[in-house]
Amino acid sequence: MTNPDSIVAVGLLTQRDLDLLGKSFDRHFPVQDDDMFADILAQLDQVEAVPLGNGLSLVKKRG
Repeated sequence: MTNPDSIVAVGLLTQRDLDLLGKSFDRHFPVQDDDMFADILAQLDQVEAVPLGNGLSLVKKRG
């Protein structure tokens, strides 16, 4: 049996995402806005998720 407290996903959430999840979603850990992750976040901003069968594919945004 799998430990119910095992990490199964890691995500990047905006404040809007947290607002939609509601106050009961309390297991998030804020990232300090100190530009430590600026390079990777800039690259992630250039990625688009495209449906592919039962999953999705990450591709560079057009334009």
